[in-house]
Amino acid sequence: MTGWIGYFHLADMQRFLQQLLEHTRKRLRQIMWKHWKRPRTRTRNLVALGIPRSKAYEWGNSSKGYWRVAGSWILTRSLTNQYWEDHGLKSFIQRWETFRWKHSYSYQRV
Repeated sequence: MTGWIGYFHLADMQRFLQQLLEHTRKRLRQIMWKHWKRPRTRTRNLVALGIPRSKAYEWGNSSKGYWRVAGSWILTRSLTNQYWEDHGLKSFIQRWETFRWKHSYSYQRV
C-alpha cells in the first residue's frame, strides 16, 4: 500500500483513501468475526473487548451473515479504529499526506 500511495501521491484522492480505509476495516472486522467460529468464542471475545454480557450473548448467537455483522454497531464499537491502529493497520490518508507534504516542494518552480 505504501508503494502504491507513493506512486499516486500527486493525485487528489483523499476521499477515495477514506472509503478504502473504511472498507478495509469492515473487511478486517468480518475476518475476525469469521475467525471466532463458535458462539461461545464470539461472546467471550466481545465481553473481553468491553461489550456488556447480555449484548455479547445476543450478538454472539446471531444468525446474521458475516458482512452484516461486520457493519453492525457491536463490532464497530468493540473492534474500534484505535484497536486496528494498535495492531499495525496504518492510515492510508496519513501516509498520503506525508508524501504530498514531502514532495510538494520538489515539484514547484522556483
